Amino acid sequence: MKVVAIVGSIRKESYNMQLAQFIQKRYTEKLDLEVLSLKDLPMYNQDIENEAPQAVLDFKEKVKAADAVLWVTPEYNGTVPGVMVNAIDWLSRVDKVMIGKPSIIMGASMGNLGTVKAQLHLRDILFSPGINSPLLSGNDVYIGAVHTKFDEEGNLTDEGTVKFLDVVIDNFLSWAKKYV
Repeated sequence: MKVVAIVGSIRKESYNMQLAQFIQKRYTEKLDLEVLSLKDLPMYNQDIENEAPQAVLDFKEKVKAADAVLWVTPEYNGTVPGVMVNAIDWLSRVDKVMIGKPSIIMGASMGNLGTVKAQLHLRDILFSPGINSPLLSGNDVYIGAVHTKFDEEGNLTDEGTVKFLDVVIDNFLSWAKKYV
C-alpha cells in the first residue's frame, strides 16, 4: 500500500520525524511509505491557489497518488503546528485531494501525554468538508516521554511501544484496504 507521511515538524532533530522514519524502515515489507517534507511549502494564499507554486503542486500530487496518509504531529501550545495546518490548507483547496483518503494519526512528545490535544484538534480538522478523510479510530498512538524511547541513531528502542506499533500498523493496513 502506498502511504505518505505528513510530519508537523521541520526541526532537524524532530522526534516526530524520527517516528515517521522508524515506521518507514520497520514496515517496509508491509507498506511503501514516503515521508513528505513541509519545509518548501509556501504559506497558503487564496490569491494564488489556482496557480499554486510548483512545491505545492508536487506535494498535492504525492498525496493524491497515495492510498492513505499517516499524520505525525507534535503538539505546540496544545494544538497542531502551523506547518501542518498550512499543508492541510493547501490540501483542502481547489482539487481537494484528501477527500475520502484514509488517514491515521500519531504523535510523540517529551511530555507524559504524548500529543493528545494536538491529535484531538487534528481529528476535527480532518473531518472538515475540504478534507473529509476517514480516520482509523481505537488505535491511538500517543508516545509520551519520547526522548527516553529513541537511541542516538533514531531507532525506537522501547519494546512496548514497538509492539504496540506493530499491532496498530497491521490494523491500519487491514482497515484502509476497504478505501483503496
